[in-house]
Amino acid sequence: MNHWYLIQFKPNSHRLAERNLLRQGFETFLPMQEVTRRKASRFVNDLRPLFPGYMFVSVNSENAPWRTINSTIGVSRLVSFEGQPKPLPLQLISGLMLRCDSVGRLLSPKTLNEGDSVELLSGPFANFIATVDTIDPEQRIWVLMDFMGQRTRMRVAADQLQPTK
Repeated sequence: MNHWYLIQFKPNSHRLAERNLLRQGFETFLPMQEVTRRKASRFVNDLRPLFPGYMFVSVNSENAPWRTINSTIGVSRLVSFEGQPKPLPLQLISGLMLRCDSVGRLLSPKTLNEGDSVELLSGPFANFIATVDTIDPEQRIWVLMDFMGQRTRMRVAADQLQPTK
């Protein structure tokens, strides 16, 4: 039976580690999120791992080829506790998979209500906190944002918002 484990990959080596694990026949899961960063005078959207430095790998617990995983190019180590890798709860992995599309990109939650506090994920106002003002029948979302001492109302796409905790 296959169980999911957590591996740590080397800095900026998630593509290399994933490719080499897939070549060896392991199933991997790397949830990615879209982030906006400033590059020179423009904004660029990038896909980054949801958990920087970590990904999930499915391993048959009866064969347990731990040394194969640890010696894979791009992989730093299989995360272990007390010298033994511990399987992750299946509910955790399946819940994460349900929140992602087929390529592992994190989907935005569609359950926003008026008055909710949200964080903008992309665009020039990335990482700003706003409040949902109204939601049109066509799912256009208007948010209120405190900007330079004034409350400013602006229209934002639903996939650019994430509820704050």
